[in-house]
Amino acid sequence: MSYYFHEEAVTEFLQAIKYYEDSETGLDIRFSEEIYAAIQRICNFPFALEKINSKTHRCLTEKFSYGVLYQVHDD
Repeated sequence: MSYYFHEEAVTEFLQAIKYYEDSETGLDIRFSEEIYAAIQRICNFPFALEKINSKTHRCLTEKFSYGVLYQVHDD
């Protein structure tokens, strides 16, 4: 399974990384790793995670108060 970030999600992700970078040394790396761990869970179990509406699901991160919203497409 492949994935891509919506352009607005990229902006939000980079802003969050900057926030955590400014907050504490190394926290930006831990945040990034947590987001990519969530993406890995999504790729492994795309339909097992919380359903928000008929098209959209959400995978919450374990250590940060963030969720990754996603949709599964055939292509």
